[in-house]
Amino acid sequence: MLEVGTKAPEFTLQDQHGNNVTLSSFQGKKVVLYFYPKDNTSGCTKQACSFAERHPQFMERGAVVIGVSKDTVESHRKFAEKYGLPYILLADPEKEVHMLYDVWKEKNMYGKTVMGTVRTTYLIDEDGVIVKALGKVKPGENPQDMLDLLDE
Repeated sequence: MLEVGTKAPEFTLQDQHGNNVTLSSFQGKKVVLYFYPKDNTSGCTKQACSFAERHPQFMERGAVVIGVSKDTVESHRKFAEKYGLPYILLADPEKEVHMLYDVWKEKNMYGKTVMGTVRTTYLIDEDGVIVKALGKVKPGENPQDMLDLLDE
């Protein structure tokens, strides 16, 4: 996980519509950047829908929500349509941004060591600096936790 107080690494990835999205294009806004393992799995769907329910509250606070996984643009499009997700989902199938943000790690799954995405959320300020970093977040609680952090 990246350190609080460091500049968030720049990246460009495609969103669920195939558009290129660059982190620096959100300069002047707060960004909630969350990494999740896989579209259409129970925990990830719970997290995504919870962010969607609270999306107006994030907008009121001037924050942009961006979800990132190693799924494809097409998978994200279907996921967003199925659940009415109103925010940006970025495709990182090569895991380049996962590596930049130090969320691709060894995990223990059913007694086996595997590589995978550690569910992590970063709060990036208007100047592109990481002000909060939460690792191993709980899918259902993460969106409200982020709103609470925005209110601090």
